Amino acid sequence: MTEDLIIKKTGRIGHISLNRPKVIHSLNLAMCEAIRDTLIAWRDDNSVEAVIIDHSEGRGFCAGGDIAMLQASGKKDGKEGREFFYKEYQLNHLLFEYSKPVVAFMDGITMGGGVGISQPAKYRVATENTRFAMPETGIGLFPDVGGGWFLSRLAGRLGQFLALTGARLNGAECKEVGLATHYVPSENLEEAKQRISENPDRIDGILGQLSDIVPAARISDNLDKIDKFFASDVYEEILAALDADDSDWALKERDTLGTKSPQTCKVALRQLKEGAAMETFADEMRNEYRIGSRVLVRHDFIEGVRALIVDKDNDPKWDPATPEDTSDELIDAIFAPLPADEEWVPLA
Repeated sequence: MTEDLIIKKTGRIGHISLNRPKVIHSLNLAMCEAIRDTLIAWRDDNSVEAVIIDHSEGRGFCAGGDIAMLQASGKKDGKEGREFFYKEYQLNHLLFEYSKPVVAFMDGITMGGGVGISQPAKYRVATENTRFAMPETGIGLFPDVGGGWFLSRLAGRLGQFLALTGARLNGAECKEVGLATHYVPSENLEEAKQRISENPDRIDGILGQLSDIVPAARISDNLDKIDKFFASDVYEEILAALDADDSDWALKERDTLGTKSPQTCKVALRQLKEGAAMETFADEMRNEYRIGSRVLVRHDFIEGVRALIVDKDNDPKWDPATPEDTSDELIDAIFAPLPADEEWVPLA
């Protein structure tokens, strides 16, 4: 096991707490493997009737994956990064298919890898502290960990908007659009966990009793605009629609997109289009592993992490530099099947 997790049985449940507060509980390979092994053991343990996933302390549920390791791997041969993606996606799929109810408490920053371990859960609890985002276009990666499945199944074009802009949603907004199943004040979470551990067959009722009136969701005021301006699966057409409108909202979103990796934006649009048609979550994860294994070693990811996380100059030099220069051939190559012995497969 790893000290980056606190794993215990409490009453009739299994309880996994992420425990890397200095990096907002970002996932590393050892954590993914330990959560996987624990879930497999609990799957056949009759004393465990449900599973809670939360974080130990601080302002995050989970801010993502081990970006520093991924960038270092990408600069070399990508081997270590591919292993991380492979096993992280197996964990995402295990959670998606899990036979016992999982309750994820998204009490704080929930981004990237944190989305991947919360969205497959049957119960996804947001609070006033929740900050949900898939910000990968800003670092040249892509909205992985099932983003092509979960985002493409949101109403209208909200998923495409979130994938392209990296916009952050608060807890009320997550509840409004279906990314969260419940909205519970953070002061009620300990009581919720205690009661669930005693009565895991009554999770719905417990969370319902401890829920609060959900504040107005700001995103609701913008859904019509999102559907209008983000209607196309062609990135240049989205940019043109925003350019043709002089409203403050359109100008702001156009400025945001101007900072993002054109390659990643085109990848995300195709990923969500294909993800919406996927018949199984395993199909989605296979597709995402193909993408991840390639963008990991490409310029935009290495440069994006340098600019936003390492040097913090917030001035990435993307290559290709423009959407027009980002060819269909490049995107096709990123999505192409891998050799049969390198393709992602779920856990046996």
